Amino acid sequence: MNRYIVTLGGIRPPESVGSKALNLYRLRRKKINIPLTHVCTWDAFENFYNGKEGVLDQLRRELQDLIRPGCLYAVRSSADVEDQPKHSYAGQFTSLLNVAGADAVLEAIQGVWSAAQAELVRTYQSHSASNQPALRMAVIIQEMVPPVYSGVSFSRNPVTARDEVVVEAVHGDGSQLLQAGVTPLRWIWRWGAYLEKPDDESLPGGMIDEVIAQTVKIASVFKKDVDLEWVYDGQSVFWVQLRDITALHSRDIYSNRISREMLPGLIKPLVWSISTPIHSRQWVKILDELVGKTSIDPLRLVRAFHYRAYFNMGVFGDVFERIGMPRDSLEIMMGMVPKGGKRPKFMPGIGIVRRLPHVLRFFFKLLRLSPQAEMTYAELVKQAYAYELDVSPASDPKKLMQRVIQIVELQNRISYYTILCILLMQIYNGLLRSRLKAIGVEPERFNLTDGWEALQRFDPNIHIAQLNAELLKLPPEVQQELHRGDVSVLNNRPELRDFSRLFEKFLQQFGHLSDSTVDFTSVPWRETPELILKLVCEYTPPASSKTPKIQLDDLRKGGLGYKILEFFYHRARQFRLHRERFSGLYTYSLLLLRVNIRALGINLVERGLLRHWQDVFYLYLPELWEWIEGNSDGGELARLAEKRQEEMRSSRDVTLPEVIYGDQNPLVHSLESRKLCGIPTSGGYYSGPIKVIRGLSDFSKLQPGDVLVIPFSDVGWTPLFTRAGAVIAESGGILSHSSIVAREYGIPAVVSVAGAMELEDGTWVDVDGYQGEIYVKQAEPE
Repeated sequence: MNRYIVTLGGIRPPESVGSKALNLYRLRRKKINIPLTHVCTWDAFENFYNGKEGVLDQLRRELQDLIRPGCLYAVRSSADVEDQPKHSYAGQFTSLLNVAGADAVLEAIQGVWSAAQAELVRTYQSHSASNQPALRMAVIIQEMVPPVYSGVSFSRNPVTARDEVVVEAVHGDGSQLLQAGVTPLRWIWRWGAYLEKPDDESLPGGMIDEVIAQTVKIASVFKKDVDLEWVYDGQSVFWVQLRDITALHSRDIYSNRISREMLPGLIKPLVWSISTPIHSRQWVKILDELVGKTSIDPLRLVRAFHYRAYFNMGVFGDVFERIGMPRDSLEIMMGMVPKGGKRPKFMPGIGIVRRLPHVLRFFFKLLRLSPQAEMTYAELVKQAYAYELDVSPASDPKKLMQRVIQIVELQNRISYYTILCILLMQIYNGLLRSRLKAIGVEPERFNLTDGWEALQRFDPNIHIAQLNAELLKLPPEVQQELHRGDVSVLNNRPELRDFSRLFEKFLQQFGHLSDSTVDFTSVPWRETPELILKLVCEYTPPASSKTPKIQLDDLRKGGLGYKILEFFYHRARQFRLHRERFSGLYTYSLLLLRVNIRALGINLVERGLLRHWQDVFYLYLPELWEWIEGNSDGGELARLAEKRQEEMRSSRDVTLPEVIYGDQNPLVHSLESRKLCGIPTSGGYYSGPIKVIRGLSDFSKLQPGDVLVIPFSDVGWTPLFTRAGAVIAESGGILSHSSIVAREYGIPAVVSVAGAMELEDGTWVDVDGYQGEIYVKQAEPE
């Protein structure tokens, strides 16, 4: 007679044990510690409900042979529909703990079967649109591990999709995580460093470290991101469930870590439509060279949030995944590891094989880039300095714009080398720092560039110091006159002839610099010589360090280790110099853009289309072309410029996060807003009025689009989620029912929010499901 119950061992069980049980078998097969587990296949379930006689009698006999006296068991579902990528069926089926004896286990099995027929399950199926045939229910019968601590772990953050391990734990059994409204202890670990951990020091030493290490190992073994449940009995960690992370979308992740250097601050519309595509095109060009044609839209690579630039790290992640490398490879290579963390080691996967010719060509190109950069820089300098800086506002607007396009083409080439040189400088600096640490040298004490004449040519501070030294040689009364910033004095006093010549030379060399070296709307130094003169007069030498720097010659020479360090040292210096050269040339090209756009702005003012010439910076390039080509009379230009200036004024004091998830603008809050904090468990942003729901009698209060505020949630609250715009719970964790269902429904959720239930109905709130923040407002925003 075929048995209904199988024991998970060395032989692969049939599919009829269900997805949960198959995952447990896979863990056991990889020698990962799981409790002794039996499974009642869904054959028994189907036979019983199809009216076959003797099913329960046979199950009782089999259980009497397997169930050990005095042993407690966990009895839980293993249906064919559970733990799917989009729909988890979280909390829909019954789980029973601490079941003792064969008869009690049989009764528990029947309880799990009955739950599969419940109305709530049918409601969930209809909302999930899963179009499943009648579900089939297998049942896991697992020996209980005495739970000192229980918890969950995720190999990837299920809210942000970032490469970080999230762990939650509670004292006792893990059912509290799902339904009992308990707020768990929480850890977030990334690349060797804890980004978040609780204050509770009573946990056994090394327990969470072991959970994290095994979570990383399991994800690596199964080659996918996993959601795990575990139990700690005081000595060992047992794994009791494995599933894919449900509702983990490969969403776009935007970061300003790179853009802070390339496109810092608020970006005016004209800069956005001219300069931003330049950098985007070059990044796409580099990615195409690295892996072959990517078909990436350059405009998708970078986008503005409140007039600030963010690079789409999700696009880079897609490219690296194609060649079998981690999605975070760019951050890893550029050394963007958390404080106290370590740069992860990784090997390219099989996907790199078919792209190997592209990768090798790109790699050898980078090895030979330095001499190529040298020649290209000389060529581009000639082209840039061939343009005139004195441009008449009376020039034909179309010719001015054509000259702008020519300069943009020049900038494309400069930007390409700037990006490569910055990347290589970061990479070689990181490698050099690693080698220095390996031999016991603090990288901060090592002299990489001090006193290097070739680099000093690009440092205005050194030249300002030289000017200040010449100033101090002048009579005191002359110095006092220059301190007023009156540059006309330089041409009227014979004794200032030499100083005037040096000052003019300084402006020729550095006059293209401004507050922003990547924004042509920033006023360059050549337009404010009086401020630069005051800068020279007020110069104060920097305090010299008392600790002498370590030179390369101070290190012990000889051996392979020194040769490697020396190679990294010279490469880091080379690309630091290249970076300064190309960055400086790019800044000069911005001056070329500015003088032509300034002439166009004055032209528009003289035609009565703008109030001030600087207003042209608040227009987008296509809007200017519309007017130049005669497709618009320009009557809207002044209004558009004024509107965007007001928007930028409102955005100036906005604080944005370093990383933004998805394409939705982060919410902006006033300083008067009250902030509540909790655990982010489902990503997204939402603004709306709250409704506090304490129980079934309050369900009718919730209207479509309201923010649902609850003490905690179990499966009976599921119908509310179809109406909610966001969820706030006063307790719970990342695996609580409210969190799982919110992720499936794609709505923001923040749990463990102290004081949430004290809020009044109708209060308007902003919910940030990525940061775990709720901003309470007094009324609906206008």
